[in-house]
Amino acid sequence: APASLPARHLFSDPAEVEALRGNLLAWYDRCKRDLPWRALAATEPDADRRGYAVWVSEVMLQQTQVATVINYYNRWMQKWPTLQALAQASLEEVNELWAGLGYYSRGKRLQEAARKVVSELAGRMPRTAEDLQKLLPGVGRYTAGAIASISYGQATGVVDGNVIRVLCRLRCIGADSSSPAVIDQIWDMANVLVDRRRPGDFNQALMELGATVCVPKAPMCRECPVKQHCQAWRRNLLGKLPPVPDVEDCGVGDCPLCPPATEPWDSSLGVTNFPRKAAKKPPRAMRTATCVLERRGCQGAPEYLIVQRPSSGLLAGLWEFPSLPLAQDLQEEKEREELADHLQAWTGQPVAAKGLQFIGEVIHIFSHIHQTYVVYSLHLDGDVTLDPALSPSRWVTEDEFHTSAVSTAMKKV
Repeated sequence: APASLPARHLFSDPAEVEALRGNLLAWYDRCKRDLPWRALAATEPDADRRGYAVWVSEVMLQQTQVATVINYYNRWMQKWPTLQALAQASLEEVNELWAGLGYYSRGKRLQEAARKVVSELAGRMPRTAEDLQKLLPGVGRYTAGAIASISYGQATGVVDGNVIRVLCRLRCIGADSSSPAVIDQIWDMANVLVDRRRPGDFNQALMELGATVCVPKAPMCRECPVKQHCQAWRRNLLGKLPPVPDVEDCGVGDCPLCPPATEPWDSSLGVTNFPRKAAKKPPRAMRTATCVLERRGCQGAPEYLIVQRPSSGLLAGLWEFPSLPLAQDLQEEKEREELADHLQAWTGQPVAAKGLQFIGEVIHIFSHIHQTYVVYSLHLDGDVTLDPALSPSRWVTEDEFHTSAVSTAMKKV
């Protein structure tokens, strides 16, 4: 850490570090949640299976809540209990199981990396965070650190959103927590703090604290096992910065970790003054015309046409009803005409714009897109031959639709 940083932003006292580790691990042993990947990592004797189990959980937990992940994780591990099993699966199977979990490229990258382990690394998982990040596509610094510490006992820190929040509060870091300088400092802190004897448990304890106690809003500070080490907690109690012996307090505007002078401490917020983040860009608005094409199947039940999205980009490789991006200010009549022209390519026959039945609009929020689906339906009489030169397409029953690799947005449609 830079020598110029005030002591209150650092973990420089070995006795305090040791006390913090002990308090946090004792709390974790008493209070940790019973989660399937923790149980598997704790009981699996085979190192590669253990690493794989942790890897799958960490990838699923990126951007997704624990409660949502549990069922997906259990189904995944039942279907593909080993790296070798996953490497033999098709991308279509992976997408089908992942459907509804969001951020679909995660499943694709996980499978690609599993195939690399099997084909190029003799089925053996890398054992260190450095090798995991270097050798496995899609494995970043956080995931590599989690796998290495939890599965293989490497004393390396991890930094996710929960850890950022906890450490920013522990050390009153009020600069933009997404900035490279702050992130680098948080990683340094995490590597200083990690318990050398129980690195995996310590890292999980730090994340667990952020997920269950040191939460973004209304944190349960009185139940926090490390509150006596928390500068934000002490500042909230005192109403001012705690004194630090022999070290001058931060000067206004020249400490890279303090809140900017334009955003002083707000006593009404308490510890939730930290962390501070730059204002998010609002998601861009998009409109898409979508048509549910229906025909009578050979068994008499209705069937619906779904087509596969491109192999890259948003919702890559997933299936959807025929859809067409629209200009924001398009009039309904023009909207129908453009969709009718688009559908003609799929049906191989003219489609009358006036034959499209407007059903309604469906709004779905992606992380960076506010998507509005303008939904139409069209019933087709007679046989329709699909053009094999176009993207893959197929007719499905309603039950088959729900078991296909379709997004949550299409299920809403």
